[in-house]
Amino acid sequence: MTYANYVGKPLSYIVATPEQSDDADNPLRIMYGNEGSAPAVAEFARRFDAVVVDGFGSTEGGVSIAATPGAPPGALGRLPGNVVILHPETGSECPAAEFDMDGRIVNADEATGELVNNEGAGAFSGYYKNPQADSERLRDGRYHSGDLAYRDADGFVYFAGRSSGWLRVDGENLGAAPIERALVRYPGFAQVTVYGVPDRYVGDRVMAAVVPTVDAEFDPIAFTEFLDAQADLGPKQLPTFIRVARSLPRTATFKILTRSLAAERWHCADPVWVRERGQNEFQLLTGELAHNLDKSPTA
Repeated sequence: MTYANYVGKPLSYIVATPEQSDDADNPLRIMYGNEGSAPAVAEFARRFDAVVVDGFGSTEGGVSIAATPGAPPGALGRLPGNVVILHPETGSECPAAEFDMDGRIVNADEATGELVNNEGAGAFSGYYKNPQADSERLRDGRYHSGDLAYRDADGFVYFAGRSSGWLRVDGENLGAAPIERALVRYPGFAQVTVYGVPDRYVGDRVMAAVVPTVDAEFDPIAFTEFLDAQADLGPKQLPTFIRVARSLPRTATFKILTRSLAAERWHCADPVWVRERGQNEFQLLTGELAHNLDKSPTA
């Protein structure tokens, strides 16, 4: 087989396996798919001597963004002429993202919005016997993808997560995807998903569920050092909780059931590590700490 497709995280699963001397001894030449992380795409291409083209598109066909050769790291491609990024609250088109010297977006609230096909439904012909779902996707003659993104001054688009994955931390809206892109760089993680959990004072805290690489144990000291060295992660994006799991719950199409993880919060059988604001390192969550997190701030 010289060509193959993928959807979701298969590349991450494969590169998490131990490298073999004959990995490149295969007929595969091209892999085409979406939702592959940049590190997994690069590592798969290196190990298996294949070209990996990671594009982006709605399953329903309403929005599609082609991969662009030479695009900046993490970019999906250039924003097509029929697609706009609309602010979820105002409905107006979002301005271009602005970045500081470390590559950190400084106007995420203004620049992050929903990818919308401004010219209609595209290839989307409707859900089967579900007019309510149709009306959620098609509004005012436009297709609303439910995907969050922002664009840079050159028109390159960056995925910021699903609208359901929007976090509100200290009064600021944050997308989960940029945080995931940073965490997946950690060499000890094979899989990462980021979501919001309630802050007992107001808004959300950032939580991540991770699956370590083969035969790796979570090292809280090494991870803390890694985390603090990521210049493109702002203070509000730093995770408070890390759930270390052997596997993550998935749908029939292998998408992570982040909503289930978010609902469980830190009440799970997996070990959870916590780093409160102002603390220098992660510590294992105990029953007493969990009880304190569940208490009302006025209790």
